Amino acid sequence: MTATAEYGTATAEYATAKIAVWWDMKDCPIPGGYDAGQVRPSLEGAFKERGYSGPVSITAYGEQTQTPGHILQGLLSTGISVAHTRSESVHYMMYRDMVEWRGQNPPPATMMIISNKVRGVFDWDLLRLQQRTPYNLFLAYSVVPKVSILLSTSEEWCWKSLLKLSGPHVAVQGAKLYCNSCNFDTQSLKKFKKHIWSYEHVREEIINPTYDKVVCVTEEWGKNYKATPEFATAKIQVWWDMTSCPLPEGYDARRVRPSLEAAFKELGYSGPVSITAYGDHNHTPLQALSSTGVHALHCVPAFKISTPANTEMHSFYCLIDEDTDLPDMASVVEKWHYDNPPRNATIMMVISDHVDWISHYLVELLQENNYKLFLAYSFRPSKTSFLLTSAEWLWESLLADFEQRRLVLHKCSSESGEPTATFNCSLCHFGTKSIDQFRKHLSTDKEHAKEVSTLSISSLYINEMRLPAVRKLNIKENRRSRVADFDRKGKLPMISLIYNTKRCYMIIILPSVTQGKILSAN
Repeated sequence: MTATAEYGTATAEYATAKIAVWWDMKDCPIPGGYDAGQVRPSLEGAFKERGYSGPVSITAYGEQTQTPGHILQGLLSTGISVAHTRSESVHYMMYRDMVEWRGQNPPPATMMIISNKVRGVFDWDLLRLQQRTPYNLFLAYSVVPKVSILLSTSEEWCWKSLLKLSGPHVAVQGAKLYCNSCNFDTQSLKKFKKHIWSYEHVREEIINPTYDKVVCVTEEWGKNYKATPEFATAKIQVWWDMTSCPLPEGYDARRVRPSLEAAFKELGYSGPVSITAYGDHNHTPLQALSSTGVHALHCVPAFKISTPANTEMHSFYCLIDEDTDLPDMASVVEKWHYDNPPRNATIMMVISDHVDWISHYLVELLQENNYKLFLAYSFRPSKTSFLLTSAEWLWESLLADFEQRRLVLHKCSSESGEPTATFNCSLCHFGTKSIDQFRKHLSTDKEHAKEVSTLSISSLYINEMRLPAVRKLNIKENRRSRVADFDRKGKLPMISLIYNTKRCYMIIILPSVTQGKILSAN
């Protein structure tokens, strides 16, 4: 994350920035016999070990009628504010206060959430907020999550281990005791206890109960936003999956680039555009595409295979690069990322119905870099993705609107007439700027033919597999381990493996009828 030079170590930008802590006392209670006055020193000690010395505000949430008075006193005396709410409303109140704080405190600043419910309660909406306005983020929990989350964090702790990092007990003034049900606050513990046990308070909680479900503030956000000055002239990189989003029958391929650029300009984006088309380029209009500067990357086409029930399915494929063990498109995105500094305003666009294949990687880039994301697809997704986009289009509508925009065809040839596009074969790691050499390679090259002929399908139905295990990442491993299949809610896909002698794998995703794992193909 931009807040850290190394995992957990503060940069100068964040070293003295403010830190806000939201603590779920039900999920992460104070252990028996522990001095409540040590909570703040423990947290501040952990922050200082990592170079954070900014002012720390802490709010503890829970049903405070269940909290002993000596604990409330210990928290209040060390400057920890205490919020009372019904047990069912704790997460709603915590998240409401987080969103309000974000609106009042722009980055650089640090957030910390102490709860076991980050995944499944806070993460979807917070993940989208973090893609628009990233904050430095710490997490603590009493139970280690079984499945990692996709939020980029600077540090994560086990709650009890964190409390062992005790420091000197220091009295801090200014904390308050709140009753969210009645909009009541005080600095007097006696008055607070009297209030939460009063008839008026009990009546208010019954006749006017607080919400018990987190309100997702990004759910109603729009799809297409006008460009801000920072991004108006930023460069745009487009990755186009021609298998799931092919050219409509009879469509002039020379109109693809101008159609995209016209759509961008309607939103105020006028920066340089680079387009790479992925697909079986034995059957694509290479001449027309290359004449407008669209780069070509040849990939083996998808197959039709049979499930155990003999139900024919169309498979989605993605080649894996032998050097990085990343899916081909993700590998290109990775290399592109290293060529684009994280502070520079840059725009990514993915044209595909299968963006979920690299969504965990895209969401990481969006949280940690000054990037924006555009999407195009052949059909609208059934639910809103955790990926935050600045623009989305239906593929055929995007192309069809070209005539209305009346944009002159973009010319991408040099004065000598040589095309500027490049042609690559992911199967053989072959590249050229000559369309004739590329066609010759695909049609007559013996090495290419050998690679194609050695591909074989081998369906493996083996237990205990998770899709992200395919990615053996060695770059920023501490964050890339967060590859939980966010939208599948624990349903694991079945995997089939296609491989050749160069360990160039093809992954086929089938229905979630079983669980399995990939075996090494050496």
